[in-house]
Order: sequence, then C-alpha cells, then structure tokens
Amino acid sequence: MKPMDIERRSFEIIAQELGDRKIDPENDLVVRRVIHTTADFDYYDNLAFSEHAVTRLMEAIAGGADIVTDTTMAQAGINKKALAKFGGQVYCFIADPDVAEAAKARGVTRSLVSMEKAASLQKPLVFAIGNAPTALFSIRDLVQAGRLHPALVIGVPVGFVNVVEAKEDIMKLDVPYIVARGRKGGSNVAAAIVNAALYQLSEREE
Repeated sequence: MKPMDIERRSFEIIAQELGDRKIDPENDLVVRRVIHTTADFDYYDNLAFSEHAVTRLMEAIAGGADIVTDTTMAQAGINKKALAKFGGQVYCFIADPDVAEAAKARGVTRSLVSMEKAASLQKPLVFAIGNAPTALFSIRDLVQAGRLHPALVIGVPVGFVNVVEAKEDIMKLDVPYIVARGRKGGSNVAAAIVNAALYQLSEREE
C-alpha cells in the first residue's frame, strides 16, 4: 500500500472504532491525529481544550508564530516545511551550551532554563511540551511574572513525577491550552497536535 493509502485506511479504522462517540468539530482532527499517532483511544477522553483552542492555534500559526519545544524529538516531528510557509520556525534550546551551563550552575533542569530563554523571543509563541513537566512549571512561573504571553500552550508531557500537577497548573492560567490530562503524552503527541493544525491550514490554502 502507498503511504497515503495506509493513512487513509488508518483514519477509517479510527472512525469505525470511535463509533457513535462525538467529538467537537473544531477539535476533531486534532483528536483523531493524536489517536492515529499513538493508537491509543484514551486520548478521546484525555485531551482537554480551552475555548476555541484549535482555532487559536491555527490563527497563531497562520500569523507567523514560532513553535518552542522541550525536546529535539518534538522539533523533528513537526512539519517545518509547512510551518515555514506561514513564516514560522521551530526552536528547541535544550541542547544549547548556555542553557546547560545555567541549569548546572542553578541546580535546575535544562527544560526549565530553555523556557526562560524562549521568553526572550520577540515573535508570538506556541509551546509544544511533550516530555518535561519542569518546562510547564517554568512557563507557569514566567506567565505569572508577566514575562511570557504564549499564543497557546500544548501541555502533553508523559510520565509519573509532577506530570499531572504541571498540566493542571497550565489549565489554571489565563492562556489558551491543549492538554493531555493524566500521565499520558509524549513528544510525538505534541508534534501531532501542531501538525494537525498545519494540515488543516494547508488544506484551506489549496
């Protein structure tokens, strides 16, 4: 089978297994794209959206917003060619020497420091966090301090320590969000959410 045929068949299977379960039309493609990426139907229940979050994500991307991730895996998974058409690019500062040096000196994680570095960027920013709850805590603190005004936060880190709490904290902020509540998530989920918005925007242009 050709790649496009495989993807089309995969989405047909997803539709069959979802059955009569309803998804808000605005969020539909994001939910299905995440299920397609993970083969995990729990995301039907786990994904939480602030009001018109998908629309806001698409508007931010269409307006040239940049994406900031906490892992090189999420950075690699985002369709950078599609993003570039709208004037955006993807940043990941986790491996930057200055971030590593500052994190070691302060006894904190590189993920935390990389979000502080991102706060210095001048363009509108979408944060796609799939691994580190400390990145979400850093975003929370920066927002509360008035140093950061995200266009949207995708909060989908995976794990056991501080993961649930970090996601819930993001949902309490006055910023648009897409969050995978609970322990599940990952860099692939963060990238899938961004790509779902990119694909919808690209289809509109065709």
